[in-house]
Amino acid sequence: MSALRAASHAFLLTWQSIFRDKAALLLFFISGIVYSFFYPLPYSAETVRRVPVAIVDQDHSALSRQLIRYAGAHSAILVVAVSTRPEAAQKLIWQGQAAGAMIIPADFSRKVLAGLQPEIDISGHGAYPLLNKVVLNGLAEVAGTVSAGIELKRLSAMTPSGTQAEASRQPLGVEALPLFNVREGYASYIVPGVVVLIMQQTFLLGIGLLFGSWSSEKSFPYAQDAASYCGALTAFALVVALNAMYFFGFVFWWQDYPRGGNLAGTAMLTLLFAYSVAALGMLIGMFFRTRERSMQLLVATSLPIMFLSGLTWPASAIPAPLQVLGWLLPSTAAIQGFVATNQMGASLHEVRMELAGLLGLATVFVVLGLRKWRRIVPPR
Repeated sequence: MSALRAASHAFLLTWQSIFRDKAALLLFFISGIVYSFFYPLPYSAETVRRVPVAIVDQDHSALSRQLIRYAGAHSAILVVAVSTRPEAAQKLIWQGQAAGAMIIPADFSRKVLAGLQPEIDISGHGAYPLLNKVVLNGLAEVAGTVSAGIELKRLSAMTPSGTQAEASRQPLGVEALPLFNVREGYASYIVPGVVVLIMQQTFLLGIGLLFGSWSSEKSFPYAQDAASYCGALTAFALVVALNAMYFFGFVFWWQDYPRGGNLAGTAMLTLLFAYSVAALGMLIGMFFRTRERSMQLLVATSLPIMFLSGLTWPASAIPAPLQVLGWLLPSTAAIQGFVATNQMGASLHEVRMELAGLLGLATVFVVLGLRKWRRIVPPR
């Protein structure tokens, strides 16, 4: 009973310390609310549309004008200039007024009428990968649509009806249906993974802030026993779990992201993620001697950790030593696991590696943290 009383006392002391420290309160609760509304805002449109392009028409034929009209009607493209000189399009790209260009050669219609295959030059601004992809795909779709129309006219001249011509050109119909990211949007892809990293980093900062304050002021509030450690650990883990419930339960619904695929799996991952982050935060925090040290050392780690997680960079393209390093952090297993269970509806068996990784990290961090706890915390 005394151990339970000590754990409960440490649990309450931790919550009191959080609410008394304005900076810790900001990191643990307010920052998550701010992130949840302002971070997804730039991606609210989900897909990039109306990217400016320049068109160089050196053919001046009815067919080239049709190609320009099709480009103007494409939802992803905005034709900002039509010229006869490639230098004009290049200047617009250098000035940032266009993200790509399409050059229609002078012999375009002549080759089409002769039954030959003309070539259209399409270029994009490589400095902006997302815009570059939209420009290249959009202009390629425009060229493909015009090409299909020309081919259908040729086939119609050899077949009794337009329906037969269309069937002979494309005997198999293909309809692509995205399974999970149904809108194929950037926000639905990046935000569910990034919020896991946001939770981890803000909690590590907050826990380090509290421990740094206690160390510098020599006012550590806990006793030197395992029960107090477990009480404080559970308090910090509860903070992580509450934020996870807010993001996965409310924010994803509010922003209309894919969600709720496997609630039981998400709950299991949340429990393991909460304890692994809390244990890691306490282990790191016990090495800080000043309040500011957590900010100085942890803020710069967010971007490398993001790349190590395999979300924005394919895990298969990451060198093996860096992959091992990434799995030493809770965020890597948590990001992959949460996306799989919450967005894709993966079963517990399918995320067994992520569950085992988080369980192993939580165990190691608790063992190391408890040893450090008994060494540096003076008895009351």
